[in-house]
Amino acid sequence: MTEWLFADAPTLIAGLDEALICRQASRGWRERLGLAGADDLPAVPLGGLFALEGCSGLPDQLGQVLRDGSPLQDIPVSLKGQSEITQGLLSAWRPVQEGGRVRLMLAATCSEELDLALEDLRNLRTRHELILDAAGEGIYGLDSEGRTTFGNAATMDILGWNPQHILGMGAHEVHHHTHADGSSYPREECPIYAALRDGEVHRVDDEVFWHTNGSAVPVEYTSTPIWQDGKIQGAVVVFRDISERKEIEQQREAAYREIKVLKEQLEQERDYLREEIKITSDFGEIIGASQPLERTLAQIEAVAATPASVLILGESGVGKEMIARAIHAKSDRADKPLVKVNCASIPGELFESEFFGHVKGAFTSAHRDRVGRLQLAHGGTLFLDEVGEIPLSLQSKLLRALQERELERVGDDRTIKVDVRVVAATNRNLEEEVKAGRFREDLFYRLSVFPIEVPPLRERPGDVAPLAEHFLERACMELGREPLRLSQSQVESLRRHRWPGNIRELKNVIERAVILSTGGRARLDLAMPSNSTDYSDPIESGQAEQAGFVTDAEIRAREKANILAALRHTHWHVWGSGGAAELLGLKPSTLAYRMKTLDIRKEPPDS
Repeated sequence: MTEWLFADAPTLIAGLDEALICRQASRGWRERLGLAGADDLPAVPLGGLFALEGCSGLPDQLGQVLRDGSPLQDIPVSLKGQSEITQGLLSAWRPVQEGGRVRLMLAATCSEELDLALEDLRNLRTRHELILDAAGEGIYGLDSEGRTTFGNAATMDILGWNPQHILGMGAHEVHHHTHADGSSYPREECPIYAALRDGEVHRVDDEVFWHTNGSAVPVEYTSTPIWQDGKIQGAVVVFRDISERKEIEQQREAAYREIKVLKEQLEQERDYLREEIKITSDFGEIIGASQPLERTLAQIEAVAATPASVLILGESGVGKEMIARAIHAKSDRADKPLVKVNCASIPGELFESEFFGHVKGAFTSAHRDRVGRLQLAHGGTLFLDEVGEIPLSLQSKLLRALQERELERVGDDRTIKVDVRVVAATNRNLEEEVKAGRFREDLFYRLSVFPIEVPPLRERPGDVAPLAEHFLERACMELGREPLRLSQSQVESLRRHRWPGNIRELKNVIERAVILSTGGRARLDLAMPSNSTDYSDPIESGQAEQAGFVTDAEIRAREKANILAALRHTHWHVWGSGGAAELLGLKPSTLAYRMKTLDIRKEPPDS
């Protein structure tokens, strides 16, 4: 009777035996399987009715119904058809009558609309997964407890872990557990989880995530909360690998630092070039043809092409700097800078910074990085003017820098390589300074590989006239005066003068003569110093005119008397404002040198 009741039913009804073999099926199910025309239904295994790969637990569930009689109701299954598989719902129960082969009854419902909806859902999920996997940024989801719920393909590309392997795990513990330096990153401080607590969007651009291989990946990320029915259900984290950007930023910062250093170097080179232009305008090229000068020029020619250090000796104003410039110009470093350091004009506390440079913050007034003169002269020539004025405490560091060809800026632990050729100049007797313990012997020998002594102007009287004419032409041009000429008597007067200030003094005299000129005539008589042999004592001038010359002893005696008069007038104050050096128009170091040469010593107070 049971078989008759469901045999022609258009719905899906089937009877199974103990082995879960279909022995009876309704017309609706036979039509679905393509067996509607068969007189006898062949035995159909359970896999012929259902796609078991989609519901692998179904045999166990049906077996449980057979054993204890507990029915199943509306469980999802995949129903097989002639050409397709359709999703449906299955109910199963054990019939009351135990007779016959049928031990289990099945009733299934299949809705094409439901199947289409499920298919659309699968397609939508697939599209979403494709979109997420196509994104270059890593994207993963969190539930309200911070456990991973999904992840796209980029998460594996960037961090190495498979999203399927970490589902249900805490994201922080997986890839955000420590800072970039390796220190612990507490979970409660994690901005990713902060979105779950406060419901705000959190953006971070300066942290790292950790790759499965243990390397740190610089990232920027956004953690956005997911709201549903007024409650936070989870969060979506979008992150990007910024390693390339960080590398570009570091390269840019390094380039900026280099540009800054080069800018400072160019600014200093500009200042030096301006100074060189001024000096060239003041002194021009080396002028003269006297035998002492020719000897000096021959020495320049011999040493210029070598890398040897040169020590230029001579009184103040003889043109030691011009000699240094000539050596540089004739060397293979001529296309590189010639950097001058006037050692006498640098305050003692700034010597180290001036020579070696400093970094910002190295001391109170170090508001920015500074390139030192040694580094500025890299590849060129370093001219140490008045080298005898370098403090003894700095001489060892300078010697080391010259020998090792490297330096460290003040406040910096980075070693900088330098390649400089040193030309030094002094009006002191450095050998005496070494004996007195004021100058290092090893530095003296390092600087004086090739000494050149520049003759004073009084030893080359034949060069006075061409120098005076050169300065006269320059002064007229710069002061906007009509060109002037020196008379023969004026030239003779210039030649007879002792020129204690050497070429510098001659230039000053000529400029004063141009300033005082009237009616196209240079007033040399007003421009010459009061102690000039030509304009000082009338009797001595008459004697000089009669004899035609003055002995060197007479000139030295006159110079000594003049210096003594200035010292007595200033109460033996050599330096500073109103001192004897200022009255005589000399550098204090030059006056001290001449006092030593002329054996002038301070007189007792009762003198």
